[in-house]
Amino acid sequence: MTGTSATATNEQITVRVFGGPTTLIEVGGLRLLTDPAFDAPGEYRRAGGSVLTKTAPSTVDPAELGPIDAVLLSHDEHADNLDHSGRALLATVPLVLTTRGGADRLGGTARGLAPWESVELGRPDGGVLTVTAAPALHGPEGCEPISGEVVGFVLTAPDLPTVYVSGDNASLALVEQVAERFGPVDTAVLFAGAARTKLFDGALLTLDSAQAAEAAVILGARKVVPAHFDSWAHFSEGRTELLDAFTAAGLTDRLQLS
Repeated sequence: MTGTSATATNEQITVRVFGGPTTLIEVGGLRLLTDPAFDAPGEYRRAGGSVLTKTAPSTVDPAELGPIDAVLLSHDEHADNLDHSGRALLATVPLVLTTRGGADRLGGTARGLAPWESVELGRPDGGVLTVTAAPALHGPEGCEPISGEVVGFVLTAPDLPTVYVSGDNASLALVEQVAERFGPVDTAVLFAGAARTKLFDGALLTLDSAQAAEAAVILGARKVVPAHFDSWAHFSEGRTELLDAFTAAGLTDRLQLS
């Protein structure tokens, strides 16, 4: 798939999931953190009166993470993707890659990327890791004025397997676009959980479990690491549904559930 053996691939990429959307991806000697959210369980009130409820704590304290080379932030406008502790952490990170609007709001080391725009990160071994922004849709078609701008990420290098981070995306059509440009990918970090709120009459805001399995096929992914399917009340599916969907699709060998 990528010209590397399974053993070499396993050594080159590790993904640890800390609950919610927060994962630590180690690839090419770089340590990349997705959507930092470390607050204790509680409620977050949004404009218009809606409430997001966190139900479980992160499995790691940010002080335990060690040095982070960059944060891959799918969007800054929702507390389940960037909470108070996460915002504090951004001030300690040399680079935050996010949406264009998010970079404007956050300032500091934040850099906004339009879909398919890329940035190169220097690696400790002298190589380069290219981070390309991937399009994402956080709800049904036309949702952006309400749900906001969201971005995913694709990590590539000539000597490394490809990694895809979906961000809060509910569109398999956009997954197909990623596959057309970068597939097959080695590791897909898919935000799942079938998130739903009253804003769109219960329409999906992220992939459901069956769609996550379908995304794995579309991407040709050797390994799928689900994230953002727990710790928040607005997720309608979790670990059991993911395992059932991947079992039904005959893809349990690709599924990495922490």
